[in-house]
Amino acid sequence: MRVTLKTRRPCSCFCAVNCLDQHVQKSPESIALIWERDEPGTEVKITYRELLETTCRLANTLKRYGVRRGDRVAIYMPVSPLAVAAMLACARIGAIHNVIFAGFSVGSLAGRINDAQCKVVITFNQGLRGGRVVQLKKIVDEAIKVCPSVQHVLVAHRTDNKVHMGHLDVSLEQEMAKEEPVCAPESMGSEDILFLLYTSGSTGKPKGLVHTQAGYLLYAALTHRLVFDYRPGDVFGCVADIGWITGHSYVVYGPLCNGATSVLFESTPVYPDAGRYWETVQRLKINQFYGAPTAYRLLLKFEDSWVKKYDRSSLRTLGSVGEPINHEAWEWLHRVVGDGRCTLVDTWWQTETGGICISPRPSEEGAEILPCMAMRPLFGIVPVLMDEKGNVLEGGDVSGALCLSQAWPGMARTIYGDHQRFLDAYFETYPGYYFTGDGAYRTEEGYYEITGRMDDVINISGHRLGTAEIEDAMADHPAVPETAVIGYPHDIKGEAAFAFVVLKDDVGDVDVVVKELRSVVADKIAKYAVPDQVLVVKRLPKTRSGKVMRRLLRKIVMGRAQDLGDTTTLEDPGVITEILSAYQEYKDKRGGAK
Repeated sequence: MRVTLKTRRPCSCFCAVNCLDQHVQKSPESIALIWERDEPGTEVKITYRELLETTCRLANTLKRYGVRRGDRVAIYMPVSPLAVAAMLACARIGAIHNVIFAGFSVGSLAGRINDAQCKVVITFNQGLRGGRVVQLKKIVDEAIKVCPSVQHVLVAHRTDNKVHMGHLDVSLEQEMAKEEPVCAPESMGSEDILFLLYTSGSTGKPKGLVHTQAGYLLYAALTHRLVFDYRPGDVFGCVADIGWITGHSYVVYGPLCNGATSVLFESTPVYPDAGRYWETVQRLKINQFYGAPTAYRLLLKFEDSWVKKYDRSSLRTLGSVGEPINHEAWEWLHRVVGDGRCTLVDTWWQTETGGICISPRPSEEGAEILPCMAMRPLFGIVPVLMDEKGNVLEGGDVSGALCLSQAWPGMARTIYGDHQRFLDAYFETYPGYYFTGDGAYRTEEGYYEITGRMDDVINISGHRLGTAEIEDAMADHPAVPETAVIGYPHDIKGEAAFAFVVLKDDVGDVDVVVKELRSVVADKIAKYAVPDQVLVVKRLPKTRSGKVMRRLLRKIVMGRAQDLGDTTTLEDPGVITEILSAYQEYKDKRGGAK
């Protein structure tokens, strides 16, 4: 399948023209975005013509307030059409957008603004998510007190509530209304910077990864088509936040470059109830649905009736993104959500890669797909597995460190302002190769299965074991929707496994389930892999993007609960108190033993 990028002249503005102008010329009234707002049934549809006009008005507003080619603009906004327009407006005038997840705290926001030296911040007065109001403007007000580079704050309105407006603040809607809906795109080079995106930075200073114009857009568009079997007229539903790379590549740039209708999901999987995803699929007639394993495992706790009560016949492709998906969640997605008829793709990629690197390709007729496996590399991706000594592992039935041996169009080019850190982080461990930080297993057929982060490997009595393997085995138990395993020091074994387990609400005898879980791990992996300790908790500490923060669990077990570090990315910080209480009770029962 050929993917072409429309260029009006050499080095034209790749993203602005290819995501908007070319589609407006062909079909201006086709739907670009469906904004699935927090309250179900209140969706808003935006055509390509409307999105282009909004983008141009916003671009002209930015120019009037001094933003020029190469300037950095912070976008601190939840999922919304105006946030998408802000990204595209920056691209249109050659500015560099720095989307900062709208769940970050004052300190995290300020740190990212300062590292990028952003000239302007675009935000909302408030946000809405899961029926709750988020005070975005107040957070911005506090952050910019220590951000001297900020000259203006453009404030849009998601709610009717008034907020304090200071001397740097500007009403975005009022200013946009003064502008013309036409803005000529800036001429850009293929390697000019398109955006910065900061990793969560669980340890150390967050990394501002740099993605450039043409290669990134080509890769996002190509993978969107091939991995999800996108066809013209489809409604593509990726429920990621635009503050993460998944939202950049598969909510905004990939779908819009392909002329798709992309769903913007503002809410949560369980608001107002556990049927929210599937009610949305029925109402919007979504054809492809792309979400995170953590969300799927959360929904596993509820009865299947929450899925089956809604018509999901429009679905053709289901996708999983984030950490490796476990077998129970995969089977539930395929059997219950997809009625056993939908293609299910488990995708592996990273912020650094810009787009999906290893995944089944349903667009290939007759392509084999195995459960819980990323399967095959995409075009331009050449994976290799390395042993502990840095030797390339050949053949099949081998496990090692997953590296990529050649460059590809969508890869990050550097870390903003610190290229040496970029080289040290990704190319020093295995010289000549990009080290992903993940481990993988390659089958005899050459298929790839991601086994989890290499730094989540436990060495139990000389046996190296990925925590993801233990989690996967335990999650196969019908009473376990979620589990997180961490390693901790052991006097005899060197390291041992500690499992945090979430059980379904209807579980009877918890002790029986824990005993069964130990038996399952022994049967599926080995006796040495059985966790020494199993603690049942109500929920796991997750970021709003759905990732489990295992480092917090590790610090709790290590007795360092007073030094948890940055917890601002947590969906609900109250989960830490719950887990600490459960852990203390657990220790008391065990006589204080770790």
